[in-house]
Amino acid sequence: MTAVESRPAGVVLTPSPGGHRPFGARVKAFVALTKPRIIELLLITTVPVMFLAAQDVPDLWLVLTTCIGGYLSAGGANALNMYIDRDIDALMDRTSQRPLVTGMVSPRECLVFGLALAVVSTLWFGLLVNWLSAALALGALLFYVIVYTMILKRRTSQNIVWGGIAGCMPVMIGWSAVTNSMSWAAAILFLVMFFWTPPHYWPLSMKVKEDYARVGVPMLPVVASNTVVARQIVLYSWVMVAVSLLLTPLGYTGWFYTAVALVTGGWWLWEAHSLQRRAKSGATGGKLKEMRLFHWSITYVSLLFVAVAVDPFLR
Repeated sequence: MTAVESRPAGVVLTPSPGGHRPFGARVKAFVALTKPRIIELLLITTVPVMFLAAQDVPDLWLVLTTCIGGYLSAGGANALNMYIDRDIDALMDRTSQRPLVTGMVSPRECLVFGLALAVVSTLWFGLLVNWLSAALALGALLFYVIVYTMILKRRTSQNIVWGGIAGCMPVMIGWSAVTNSMSWAAAILFLVMFFWTPPHYWPLSMKVKEDYARVGVPMLPVVASNTVVARQIVLYSWVMVAVSLLLTPLGYTGWFYTAVALVTGGWWLWEAHSLQRRAKSGATGGKLKEMRLFHWSITYVSLLFVAVAVDPFLR
């Protein structure tokens, strides 16, 4: 993307009709609207569940179409999120280079792009996968845009707890894509992601809480002390690990998944309690080391869901 001129804080640059916006940079900007790095994480939870649902290698065409549909749906949700949040994105350091803020994409273009992806992704799922998956994907998109972005995000410190439901839906979509139905296995993995989301995101929020405070978004670290946030992280972490172990006694997974869930969950709990100890001791800034848990949380979910995919072949 081309360099962006400096601008007063809070000002969204609107390109003039004759403004020079290189084609390559524009393409990159529209891709950036979809937040591809976040979507990578969503697909990590989708594909392994398809292996578990099939108890074998699922149809690869189905995997491809499900991944494309998932990318289009999540990308539409993310674009609409940027359209709605463009005012606060202009004030936050971590979002100051987003396409609407720099003026590389206009608000109208972003809105049309997001709505188009929403329509195309729903039809894609319905026509190429099944209509249950289409309904789940559309429901996740609407929940993220309306419930989280428009209602919860700026009103409550529990925003990420309930807003995270949208990020749990790829588990359901992956299962329904294979079976055209739901199951307890999908529900358990949904709950794993539900309880994973707050302790995954709160450490990052601790790191950038000044950004959120500046724009009046009441993320938990903005309205509560580090000690309180760390205690909540530990509570959610214990529930997440406990829920992750339910798949085996219910007969959905075997020894390999169980071993991975125990080892990775144990390490997660160690990091969560370590963060709590540092918070209790009054550590701040770099000494709090809150990003250690954030980075581990991504590794954890990746390893856990790889185990979900591998386990059927070792039973």
